[in-house]
Amino acid sequence: MKLKRILFSIISSVALAATLVACGSSVKLSDVPVEDRTATAKQAGDAGASASRGVAPVQIGGTDVSGAGPANTAKIIYFDFDSYVIKPEFQGTIEAHARYLTANKARKMAIEGHTDERGGREYNLALGQKRSEAVRRALGLLGVSDAQVEAVSFGEEKPAATGSDEEAMAKNRRAEINYR
Repeated sequence: MKLKRILFSIISSVALAATLVACGSSVKLSDVPVEDRTATAKQAGDAGASASRGVAPVQIGGTDVSGAGPANTAKIIYFDFDSYVIKPEFQGTIEAHARYLTANKARKMAIEGHTDERGGREYNLALGQKRSEAVRRALGLLGVSDAQVEAVSFGEEKPAATGSDEEAMAKNRRAEINYR
């Protein structure tokens, strides 16, 4: 009888350890690369170059009186497949939101990271978190307080577009900025 308990205890311990190992993730969330790209004269000259590549420059107006963030500024940042690196064409968008938040210290925002349907659930949640953290860190480098920004991930759970073609998947690889 005592041998059965010991054997049961050992088998249970091994099964528990195997379950915990299977639930672990090899995706590191702390390695989000963000460059400190403060505005320079060279970047101001790059606006024409980005327009020639088919990317429209971001229009930045005053602040929105409804409190929804800076007027005429996009609230979605798109990413390449399997990437959480912010593309240069979205730097102006991030700078506009940073200016708005530093001027309005009482405002807060949530950055929601999203992915396309490729990859497992755990991987996509981690990638969505990396995307939202990359935007949060970029805002932090521009002077936005960490207390004003929350980074969350929805992975593939809230797609912006349905379908399995590249166009739909590209719309789902994003970070959305939502003011509270």
